[in-house]
Amino acid sequence: MLLGFDIGGTKCAVLLGEQQGQKIEIISKEAMPTDLPVYEMIEKLFITAERLLKQLGISPDVLTGVGISCGGPLSSKKGVILSPPNLIGWDNIPIVKMAKERFHCAVLLQNDANACAVAEWKYGAGRGHDNLIFLTFGTGMGAGLILNGQLYSGISDFAGEVGHIRLAPFGPVGFGKTGSFEGFCSGGGIAQIGQVKARECLQIGKAAAFCKTPSDLSGITAKSIAEAAFAGDKTAKEVYRICGEYLGKALSLFIDMLNPEMIILGSIYGRAQALLDPALYKVINEEAYFESVTACKIVPAGLSEEIGDIAALSLAVMVKNENYKATHTPK
Repeated sequence: MLLGFDIGGTKCAVLLGEQQGQKIEIISKEAMPTDLPVYEMIEKLFITAERLLKQLGISPDVLTGVGISCGGPLSSKKGVILSPPNLIGWDNIPIVKMAKERFHCAVLLQNDANACAVAEWKYGAGRGHDNLIFLTFGTGMGAGLILNGQLYSGISDFAGEVGHIRLAPFGPVGFGKTGSFEGFCSGGGIAQIGQVKARECLQIGKAAAFCKTPSDLSGITAKSIAEAAFAGDKTAKEVYRICGEYLGKALSLFIDMLNPEMIILGSIYGRAQALLDPALYKVINEEAYFESVTACKIVPAGLSEEIGDIAALSLAVMVKNENYKATHTPK
């Protein structure tokens, strides 16, 4: 039996599952808001796991591995959550030691982008490919790297923090940086672009479908813009064209630098691919090396909305099989 904890800034989930051939079956799940001080929240997660096991009539002794997926920064090597910006107060938390003492089995901690990369590699769109990049493309923008059949986390566990890359001297803010990749390509970034474009319309006496009046500006979201774009609104389409253009610029860099077999895009891409692809591919075909482009598939996440759940459990599989390798220099 596998145990997974998916820890996020607004919600957490406790999962029990089993590996069934080429897939992971979720046996039991309970989600909850992240609304308690850190040690109280961890205790709630552990108690919930014990209760789910008891409800299934399963002894904790049968657990073969525990996986913990959490927003970074963290140290997977030390098993410590450092100071995630979306988890206030979670500073230097030795969660792997705590879980080992509670559940008496091997435990693996990874940041959520790495965990999702593993899940897609083993059980999703990346199955059968050993050189791939997974991009979260949701609330934020982060990457998990699978290189030569190994998860690559870097010397300090910060490999894949691609949202921090500056793509323009000015632009929307993400990852604390103006004009960053996360600024242009994330839920919050798309909303910022939408606010700028909506202001342009309002100031010349027009209105975008997703923003009729100035009072609507603060309520603009990536979702509301996408809905307007799919309904034909030109301003909304332009917002996603801009996002697609900068997504293409970033992917061109990754394609030239790493020559991956596949780039898997999560969350927003799966829902708005038709809005993003024209500008995305236009830039890639202009900027990236032709042979590397033809060797690389760009696809939405295969695990869709289940990816966070499977990510945590896939870490439990890795540590169970003792196959976990996070190297500084891929072989």
